[in-house]
Amino acid sequence: MLHLKIRKVGNSLGAVFPREALNRMGVSEGDEVFMVETQDGYQITPYDPEFDKQMRIAEEGMARYRNALRVLAK
Repeated sequence: MLHLKIRKVGNSLGAVFPREALNRMGVSEGDEVFMVETQDGYQITPYDPEFDKQMRIAEEGMARYRNALRVLAK
């Protein structure tokens, strides 16, 4: 388990992540992370759940209209 420290940043609060956690998530300064509510609380992830949802919808459409897309690509 890793501990995060909450600190004042201007008029807001921010969490300070240990270098080990940042390396494991593959993020660095300036990157965005997302806090996702789960059954067990919250999860912090570098993956945008909304983008993932949109990609699943796009993949379904591409599979459904595969032949039409193949013709249009010519």
